[in-house]
Formats: sequence, C-alpha cells, structure tokens
Amino acid sequence: MSLWKKTVYKSVCLSLALLVAVTVFQRNLTPHQFLQEPPPPTQEPQKAQNPSGHLVNPNSFWKNPKDVAAPTPMAPRGPQTWDVSTTNCSANLNLTHQPWFQGLEPHFRQFLTYRHCRYFPMLLNHPEKCRGTVYLLVVVKSVITQHDRREAIRQTWGLEQELGSRGAVRTLFLLGTASKQEERAHYQQLLAYEDRLYGDILQWDFLDSFFNLTLKEIHFLKWFDIYCPHVQFIFKGDDDVFVNPTNLLEFLADRQPQEDLFVGDVLQHARPIRKKDNKYYIPGVLYSKPSYPPYAGGGGFLMAGGLARRLHRACDTLELYPIDDVFLGMCLEVLSVQPTAHEGFKTFGISRNRNSRMNKEPCFFRSMLVVHKLLPAELLAMWGLVHGNLTCARKLQVL
Repeated sequence: MSLWKKTVYKSVCLSLALLVAVTVFQRNLTPHQFLQEPPPPTQEPQKAQNPSGHLVNPNSFWKNPKDVAAPTPMAPRGPQTWDVSTTNCSANLNLTHQPWFQGLEPHFRQFLTYRHCRYFPMLLNHPEKCRGTVYLLVVVKSVITQHDRREAIRQTWGLEQELGSRGAVRTLFLLGTASKQEERAHYQQLLAYEDRLYGDILQWDFLDSFFNLTLKEIHFLKWFDIYCPHVQFIFKGDDDVFVNPTNLLEFLADRQPQEDLFVGDVLQHARPIRKKDNKYYIPGVLYSKPSYPPYAGGGGFLMAGGLARRLHRACDTLELYPIDDVFLGMCLEVLSVQPTAHEGFKTFGISRNRNSRMNKEPCFFRSMLVVHKLLPAELLAMWGLVHGNLTCARKLQVL
C-alpha cells in the first residue's frame, strides 16, 4: 500500500473514531452502551405542570398541529408495556406507633399501612383490545366469583360491535384475585378458562376488596395510558348496572374526544360519612374537610380518552383514598375539570325508593343511559323487555 493510501486510510479511521467519541460524550454513554439497543423508557412518566401548578398533558395528543407555533420539547412517555413484574410491598411501620393510628378500625389500619403500594403485576392482559380504531371502550369492574354477571353483560350491553367509520365498541372486565385464600387457586383456574373463551379480562395481582376498588381505578388508568393511545371514549361501570348502548352512542355522537368530558350521576357537596356502621364511613384523621369535591357515582360514567390519559398522571400525584369514585373526583379536581351531571345516569336506581314501580318499568329503562342496580336475571329480563315489542305512552327526553 502506497504512503498516500495509508495516510487516507488513517485519516478516515481517525475521523470515525472521533465521531463515535463525540456521540458517546454527548449522550453520556459508555462505549459498551453505545453499541447496544437504546435503553427502555423510564418507569414513571415525567409530570409536566403549567404555571398554576395543575398537570398538563405532556404528549399534547389532541392538539392540532396547525395551532403549534414552534416545536416544543416533549416530556418522555411512560412505559410501553406493563412494567411491574414483582410484588415487593412492605408495611409502613412508621405509622404503627402513632396514637391516632391505634384508634382506627383494623381495616383502616391495614389500608394506611399499605397505601403506598400503588401498582401490582398483571396476571391477564389484552392489549389487542385497543388496536385498530376503537370508538368506545366499555370497562366493567367485576370480581372473580361473579361469572354470572359477566356472562349476562356479554349477552346484553357488553356485546361488542362495529360502528362503521366511527370505529368499534370493545369490552373489558377489571379484576383482582380472590379475597379468600382457600378459594384462590380454584377460582383462578376457572377464570383462566373463562378468559380463554372470551379474551376480555384484565387481572392484577391484588386482592379484590372494597378498599382496593381504588387500586382497580388507577391500574386501569395506567393500563389505558400504555396500551390505548387512540381510543376516543370510555364507559366505565359496575357489573350490576343496566346500560343502554344506543343511548350512550347517541349522546356521544356530537361530542369530541378532545373535550374534558366526564359525565355521570354527579354528587355535589357530598359530606364524608362519620357513622361507623355505614359502609362508606371515613374517620376524620383520614379526611378532615367538610365535603368532597364533585364526583360521579361509580356505578357508571363516560369520559373522553384524552382526559383519561391526563387523569392517570393526576391520580399519581395524590395518596390513595379508600372510596374509589370520590378518589376520581379528587383527581379531576387536580386537573380543574368539573364532572357533568346527566339525568340519564341513575346510579341509585330510577327512584331511590327501592319499592317504587318506576324501578321495574321498562319504558323508563329504554330512555336511560345507566341504571343501577340489577342482578343477572333481572338484567336479562329487562334487556328482553326493552328490546322487544315495547310500546310506551311517551318517550322521556333525557339525551
């Protein structure tokens, strides 16, 4: 090789080495890391805030590109898959010696001892539910022993459908594990078989209990933020409600997914219940304010997909609260979003008088969006009446 060729060859090699060194230095990587795949996304998304201190959507998912004057740095997205694989949750022993803590009922002591444990591994997952164009995702809170309720919903208002250019309606059930140790293995096998048949169950490795309903809320919101970037609307409800999908879709027809839409049976100025024999009792040390922020009854509500993604980030800024629908109201308050009341959502029954004939009248059900509470046999019977040859004297205007 001539001297000229050797000189050129050395110059090229030196240039390449210098380019690699500069790139490594700029990225703050070691040479070993530089030759590997890029590192995975960080476990928790960085939370952007506006000057008022409220969370904003770091992805600006619904922002029209023409409205953007200049490119702005984007906050990194959260994990692209469910990133919790082990349960490593130890008790917060700092509380146990506090006098006020010792005066609480056992279930409140247990809740506070483990409140910091937010996320758990997934046992059953179906990210494919959000693939393609999904207009409405129907999400139902259930427990592992209530197969009959899930089956009734699959045959009625949870039936999946295609809406042409609008997209699809898809259905999912949210579950934890059996609350009784002796039932867990048996019911888990049955649930795995049910999921093989239908492929519509999301399950996490925490016990299904009343206080853990809040865990179910935040787990779904995180799951939705990871796997459902394009779903436009969500209906979320209990497994003992009657839902009229036709009325839901009619209501959504003139709504936009970029709205701060959160609609349901809204409670304003609700006061914490201090009677210890009440299911919703809350001690003063857990919540000292005279009233809750506005919130929608957990029996059923609608929200826009963009708001759900922002809601996930807002909920991560708050400590968990044992009443799930109140907790969501607190998260909405962080975002300065007011839930909207709608007469078609009856999460306490059409009439609060349980003996009222209105609660059994199919003509009322045909005009509603959501009615609580019906057992599986009642749901199937009412569905048949509402969708049969029903003649009503007049149509209620609730939409």
